[in-house]
Amino acid sequence: MPRISLIIPAHNEAAFLPACLEAVRQAEGRVDAEIEIIVVLNRCTDDTEEIVRRHGCLIVREDAKNLSMIRNAGIALAKGEIIVTCDADSRMHPDSFKEIVRRLDAGNIVGGGAMVLPERWSLGIVASGLSILPYLAFTGVSYGLFWFWKRDFDEIGGFDTRFVSVEDVDFARRLKAHGRKSGRSWGTLLWAPLITSCRKFDQFGDWYLFRNPAFVRKVFRGDDRKAADQFWYDVRSE
Repeated sequence: MPRISLIIPAHNEAAFLPACLEAVRQAEGRVDAEIEIIVVLNRCTDDTEEIVRRHGCLIVREDAKNLSMIRNAGIALAKGEIIVTCDADSRMHPDSFKEIVRRLDAGNIVGGGAMVLPERWSLGIVASGLSILPYLAFTGVSYGLFWFWKRDFDEIGGFDTRFVSVEDVDFARRLKAHGRKSGRSWGTLLWAPLITSCRKFDQFGDWYLFRNPAFVRKVFRGDDRKAADQFWYDVRSE
């Protein structure tokens, strides 16, 4: 029986984490695998820690404003040979774990992501999505819910801590390139999509990314501290 370690970064996620964990439990019931859930607490001042303890998850603390460091801290504690990462404001599909195990066991997949669907739709959200598509399309990888063998994570050095944004894009590109060396390709969970919250659109507006191409360019450079703080690390700080 394989062991899966699920890593969930959490900065003041009391509003979203219960639904995320409930979705995890549903998916756990459909796979013949042992699941450990590791939540990385990051500067939490709300009831996130209480929720994590109530659900029996393992806890890691990492207060850096750096998602690479946050994710790496959780994976460093992981005992599973399979690693899955999921954001606290997202809900995995009931078949996510089952499909991940099936695809990795086949031996021709290095890891992958998932089809990501927003919890609501609007013209502004579609336009904003299209505005970042050129930055993502050339990579040929998917995002949202990452899954991979722990040994491959170790071989490529984990998430690169030099990135304060788009660390996931960088990681996916390097993992895909690593897989090519052994004839393994990138996989996407098309029929087990990830549902993600629209809180960024709720906070900044559905048209924000579409109307601010200069900001999008800064984010996708990966090294702009001010842009990263504005969009990720300094929101929900109270």
